[in-house]
Amino acid sequence: MSTEVPGDGAGLSIKAVSDLLAVPAPTIRSWERRYGLPKSSRTAGGHRRYSPADVATLRLMRDEVNSGRRPADAAALVRDTSDSQAPHRPLIEAFLHVTQTLSARELDSLLDRCRDRLGIEETIAGVVLPGMREVGLAWQTGEYDTAQEHLVTQATRGWLKKILFLGPVPWHRQTIVLCCGPAELHTIGLEAMEVLLSQRGWECHMLGENTPPDALTAAIRRTAAAAAIVVSHIGKNRGAAIASIRLTDLLSIQVFYAGNAFLAPPARTGIPGTYLGEDLRVAVDIVSHSLQETERP
Repeated sequence: MSTEVPGDGAGLSIKAVSDLLAVPAPTIRSWERRYGLPKSSRTAGGHRRYSPADVATLRLMRDEVNSGRRPADAAALVRDTSDSQAPHRPLIEAFLHVTQTLSARELDSLLDRCRDRLGIEETIAGVVLPGMREVGLAWQTGEYDTAQEHLVTQATRGWLKKILFLGPVPWHRQTIVLCCGPAELHTIGLEAMEVLLSQRGWECHMLGENTPPDALTAAIRRTAAAAAIVVSHIGKNRGAAIASIRLTDLLSIQVFYAGNAFLAPPARTGIPGTYLGEDLRVAVDIVSHSLQETERP
């Protein structure tokens, strides 16, 4: 956590938000001044402080601008969709309620009910990942403490592992290695991807957090994997992740990469392999279709 983030729930500083979203602070000020997005609170000294909801708004604004929209058009779209971007809001609120009860059993039961009602893919994409993003932002702003963040994270990982182990036996011949790049510690999104790939019949080998390049290539050789997925979220770790991607590409297998470190198009210039984007289900489709093409006689 940034040293500039207050621990009393006051919110993130503009520098912390800039680092988190990889958006320059002057751009954030410009969006607020020109489009009123977001309307941040101020400290007694007049410094901006951003709540989890503010950060979510800025994240959506950033994504729309990065997709090619003019800032004015992106701002209009963000305003129009602000009330409808979470179709499963009651379920997300129930997910967040666990931060108050600290009951892993309650979260497991809730996610099982979501799975029965929505299916596995929609539960993960529409409840688990949005819920975890809000938990992470609330922790960064000091609204949730470390114990709350850790409990929800571990309970969510436990549920994902349960779904993985209860899933189908792989029926595709090829296998996939998944890892976070060096110094990357957040694996929920990668574990969610593993579950959805497994649901589609792919055997996955999860290496997890902070995987050095040599460990990744060694695992690929041992498993005779046909593909590797490398995830990196923090900008300062992007160079190390790119080194892993380049080294893996030398093995002549399919290489995919994703994460916030690669959001801006310039951050992907010259990188071998396929960028998976930000939508989990689209990413799984890209990997699955690409591998199926190589399976055909």
